[in-house]
Amino acid sequence: MSTARVLVAAAATGLALLVVCAGALASCGMGMTGAAFGCPHGQDCPPADVLTAWDEEQVANAATIVAVGTRLQVPVWGQVIAVAVAMQESSLRNLPHLGPDNDHDSVGLFQQRPSQGWGSPQQLQDPEYAAEAFYTALLDVPGWQAMPLAEAAQAVQRSAFPDAYTRWRADAVALVALLGGLAAQGGWTQPVHAPVVSGYRTPQRPGHQGVDLGAARDGVIRAASAGTVATVACNAHHRDGGPWGCDRDGHPRLTVGCGWYVDITHPGGVTTRYCHMGTRPWVGVGDPVLAGQPIGLVGSTGHSSGPHLHFEVHLAGIPVDPQAWMRDHGAPL
Repeated sequence: MSTARVLVAAAATGLALLVVCAGALASCGMGMTGAAFGCPHGQDCPPADVLTAWDEEQVANAATIVAVGTRLQVPVWGQVIAVAVAMQESSLRNLPHLGPDNDHDSVGLFQQRPSQGWGSPQQLQDPEYAAEAFYTALLDVPGWQAMPLAEAAQAVQRSAFPDAYTRWRADAVALVALLGGLAAQGGWTQPVHAPVVSGYRTPQRPGHQGVDLGAARDGVIRAASAGTVATVACNAHHRDGGPWGCDRDGHPRLTVGCGWYVDITHPGGVTTRYCHMGTRPWVGVGDPVLAGQPIGLVGSTGHSSGPHLHFEVHLAGIPVDPQAWMRDHGAPL
């Protein structure tokens, strides 16, 4: 396509109208994305550069996937999974049968196979049909909303290279946020649904800069709001300074540190912190994240007496009471 703007509109099938500056992502997408994901002072930062890697045909196909997901009321995380799968399987191109180079009888955006019951070759080369078929299969996967991207994708696709989907996570989040309208992933949400078992700077713990939420081990931790991952690290040491590591639980008397933790920066100089994860987090530094996106599992690494999430909110680098902050932003803990 030679036009600078790509219109994906299918009123006859109920698809939402999406207007994307696909031929000019550098001018119309970067600033919006940078602001949405908390880049300092509105500066461009990842995924701004990532977006320029996709041409108009690819963005148009991603827009169709997002529009179908919106019509079917698939949560935004599901749209991210779908776009990431299409990035891996077809590079967001509606591929025909490639003859000797074909992977069996795979065709279309998701490389679905007619011989495996996905539909006819003609149907699977209709991007709307292919996207709906993918979403139908995804929604049948128990617990998919609490899975890492690659695990949920593999449950649908059954790829010979299941880990390959992970590499597209940041790109997919960026495109879905741009194409779906940033309001779809804005606002604040609870990182876990669990009671506060230790408060912010209580008389008993005046140095406690966050709140402890009594979530069960392996519960899913979600980003409290849209932002950019600033830190992913293991911080667990013996009290004498020697390494303890995050491959095992911590101890309330023997260890110090946050264990596996993630910092996410948000617009307005806000940072959230998520501590004591049980395993390596599911996101990487520089990744954009959406509100409610799974980022890891509850654990007890670092200075911890049992499984829980230690959650902090910082404003311009200064800790604030997470309970008050979340209550004031419509997501009381």
